[in-house]
Amino acid sequence: MANLFEEYNPLTGSILQIMDENGNIINSDKMPELSAEEMIRAYETMLLTRIADIMTVSYQRQGRSFTYPLNLGQEAASVGSGMAIRDFDWLVPAYRELGAWILKGISLKDTFLYWRGVEEGNKFASAKNMFPISVPISSQLPHAVGIAFGLKYKKLPGVVFTYMGDGGTSEGDFHESVNFAGVWKVPVIFTCNNNQYAISLHRSKQTASMNFAVKSVAYGIPGIMADGNDFFAVYAATKYARDYAQKENSPVLIEAVTYRRGAHTTSDDPSRYRNSDEERQWEEKDPLKRMKIYLESRGIWNDKKETETSERLKREVEAQFMAAEKYSTPPLEDIFKYQYAQIPDILKKQMIEYEKYINRKERK
Repeated sequence: MANLFEEYNPLTGSILQIMDENGNIINSDKMPELSAEEMIRAYETMLLTRIADIMTVSYQRQGRSFTYPLNLGQEAASVGSGMAIRDFDWLVPAYRELGAWILKGISLKDTFLYWRGVEEGNKFASAKNMFPISVPISSQLPHAVGIAFGLKYKKLPGVVFTYMGDGGTSEGDFHESVNFAGVWKVPVIFTCNNNQYAISLHRSKQTASMNFAVKSVAYGIPGIMADGNDFFAVYAATKYARDYAQKENSPVLIEAVTYRRGAHTTSDDPSRYRNSDEERQWEEKDPLKRMKIYLESRGIWNDKKETETSERLKREVEAQFMAAEKYSTPPLEDIFKYQYAQIPDILKKQMIEYEKYINRKERK
């Protein structure tokens, strides 16, 4: 394959797109080699991500879960990236890459536990080499660079994948992390899921840069923009970046240009800062619609499979949520013990006070 970093240099504003909005392959020489089974797996993971998203919002509205950040519209960005992650690679997430997490091996039960406020859900015992969810913006990026430094220092195979939104590029942690990753020449891939809004702030008010991938130039590392609603483009860009990062011990910055069709979280009202015309335009670029049309054109998907698969996935999501809902109350000390290697005296005192408070409530 040609050098994608040269061909899609972010200084030119060019963006890698392989499949258009109508499911047609328009860049066949960049089409990744994937079997029919792999493409179906990718689509089913995107479908599971969307179904889980919709159902989780419903659970939250019923008072059965807490605040939740939606993935609606960004499924190709996370699944396309996740398909390129190998078992021995590391995933250091933010909070809106559910498709990548599923491919890494997390259980939906764990994510439901997490969004229900149960610390146990942040362990991701079934996912190898995956760090906990990080809600503070870009605070996970220095950790990703540190892990990559450790891999290089110990001469271990593997690449570190970490994510942020467009708003995350305004944080100091982003700039420090990309800078030191470039200086140290470590294998870490920073994926900026540019969904056009950092909560209510439009990307045009986030940066004066022509795009987000171009920020790679200042730090002397490769960067590339990909159509984040095109599964094949995201996968091709990420796989190329992964192979490069492993071979060259080099960081890479990927910008996946996508759109958050849902609210920022279930506490947000997007109608206050964007209009319905814009939403309709991006709905036409929907990642699941494009992938479904393509698979149908290949004769490996149809409406019957869609219906059967959707019903099966809904049952799976419901079963996983019910398991999380029935989960026993976690030990009180879980609330306190994960902040430090050893619980300091001040937290021990708080834990004792809280235990007394709980006991008083139960006696009443």
